[in-house]
This record gives sequence, C-alpha cells and structure tokens, in this order.
Amino acid sequence: MNRRALTIGTGALALAGFSVAAWLYPRAEVAGPATTGQDDIYVRPHSPIIGKAEARVTLVEFFDPSCEACRAFHPILGQILARHPEDVRLVLRYAPFHEGSDEAVRILEAARLQNRFEPVLDALFARQPEWAVHGAPNLEHAWGIAGIAGLDLARARQDARRPQIERVLQADTADLQALQVRQTPTFFVNTRPLLSFGPRQLYELILSELSTSR
Repeated sequence: MNRRALTIGTGALALAGFSVAAWLYPRAEVAGPATTGQDDIYVRPHSPIIGKAEARVTLVEFFDPSCEACRAFHPILGQILARHPEDVRLVLRYAPFHEGSDEAVRILEAARLQNRFEPVLDALFARQPEWAVHGAPNLEHAWGIAGIAGLDLARARQDARRPQIERVLQADTADLQALQVRQTPTFFVNTRPLLSFGPRQLYELILSELSTSR
C-alpha cells in the first residue's frame, strides 16, 4: 500500500532526518488512552497525540509502522512540529496494512504504557529495513529494537496482549475503513484530506489552516 515513488524521492531526506529527529521533534508527552478529551472519527480518546491540546491545527496521520513512505515522512513531520510547536499537533492513527504490522502496533502501544512511545517509534522507523521485510517481517527483531530503545520487554510482551490494545486496533481499522483510507500515509488537516500528495502540499495545507484559524 506504499507509494514507492515517494519513498524513492524522499529517501535521502528521510535518512538525513533520522540523524537529527531526536532534537527536531518536540518531546511533548504523548497522550495516553482516554486522555485526549476528544472522540470523533479523526481523533479517538485512545489516539497518541504529539503536541499541545490547544493547538489550532490538528494533523491526523493514518500510518503503518512497516510503510516506507511513512518512514520517509517521519522526520518531515518532526520538522513541521518543531517549526510550529504552539499551533500544530500530530494525531497518530494506525493503518496496519502490511503483514506483521499489527504486531508492530502492539509494540508501540505497549511502549506507550511505559511512556516510551516516541523513542520506540523513532527506533522502529530508523531501523525499519531490518525488520519490515515485505512478505517476511522479522517481528522478533522489531521487539529487540524496541528493547534497545528502552522498552521493558518482559512487561511489554504481556501488555501487548491486553484487550485494550486489541480494541485500539479494531477502532482504528473501523475508522480507516469509514474514511476510505486505502494507502499510507494518509493525512487530514483539521479534517481536510490531503488531496495532492507530497511533503510540500502537506505543509501548504497546514499553513492554509493556520492562516484561516487566527
């Protein structure tokens, strides 16, 4: 479901971005389950949110941890958030289209229970080529990468099977189907879909929403 042309076009930027992502990304606390105060098809109470709750622009990304284009966009989103820390927040929704991606989501949700969501997300994206092999994903290696990123693996493996994480997967799957999300990443800016795909187009849509929300 990836846009491979985009991956090729932005791959160099993505690789460069990972080296600076740690300080470009505003290290805001990721909202835990049932803390967002919002419940609609775009933002659920369980949705991880990076940025301030009062931000004027809500950027929703449906992403797949195994998606190359999502990996390419990851540092770009970090740059946007760093440029507009008061005015833009990122809401992450899961779209586990690839084989094994549901397990990667479980890793991320288990990491969120340990307040390690962002470091584990950064690590899984940074080393995605090592574990997200299409048709033969190495999920044990993904777990190992998460452990290196600071995840308590013994606890996380138990947490990953919690019913609440299964409900997160089910809810996000239902919403992506309702919104007709068929590829990753898919973006909505204040509920407006990104119709012309690309980093420049995404930023222009964000700027447009910022200018109209003053």
